[in-house]
Amino acid sequence: MITRFATMALLSVAVAVPAQAAGPSDAQIAHIAYTAGSLDIAAGQQALKKSRNATVRGFAREMVRDHKAVNAKALALVKKLHVAPQANDTSADLTKAAKAERAKLSHLRGAAFDREYMKNEVAYHKTVNGALESTLIPSAHNDQLKSLLQTGLALFRQHQAHAEQIAAKLK
Repeated sequence: MITRFATMALLSVAVAVPAQAAGPSDAQIAHIAYTAGSLDIAAGQQALKKSRNATVRGFAREMVRDHKAVNAKALALVKKLHVAPQANDTSADLTKAAKAERAKLSHLRGAAFDREYMKNEVAYHKTVNGALESTLIPSAHNDQLKSLLQTGLALFRQHQAHAEQIAAKLK
């Protein structure tokens, strides 16, 4: 569920770019990026509560740790730049989709939970990484924001590769 909605939400940013030549503003980008990180933190925390698989739990700990660190850097940057992250339809759609996915996962147990959580993590990171590459980074005007997004993309590519390895082993 989140994969479909997250893809639609993040692609809506890409679709909106031609309609408005400037793309999303830095304040909107900051909100989207922070929201995406926060949602993966919540997903990781859910996995830590539900999973008994050591590999899945290790991955979930990594997601919580890394996304908290990136979000802390993002908050420090927006504070330094005196920019207030601006809520937008993409952030709202991501939040709605994540809530639905967490609800779906809450009904699963054991290996079924682990497979679905990891499948979602693969799809989520693919979607977020694609949006970072194609829309968010190119649309960022502030060099410090752009640099933070690029650093995040490098880390999130590693997350995607790690999630793909775990998901393949769980099939």
